[in-house]
Amino acid sequence: MLVTKDSIIGDILDHDPETAQFFFAIGMHCLGCPASRGESIADACAVHGTDANALIAQINSFLASKAN
Repeated sequence: MLVTKDSIIGDILDHDPETAQFFFAIGMHCLGCPASRGESIADACAVHGTDANALIAQINSFLASKAN
């Protein structure tokens, strides 16, 4: 899976629940909320005032490391 700004948070969590740690680390503690699961990374980062590109890089790096 390649995460982009348009990736839906619920899809990322369904693919690998361990990615929740990256959302929690930037203050997104509402991952169980149905609304947050349907948000894109870009939308969620805008609401939380965080850098979407940095979050995407961390998640993609984590997922790539598990694929090896």
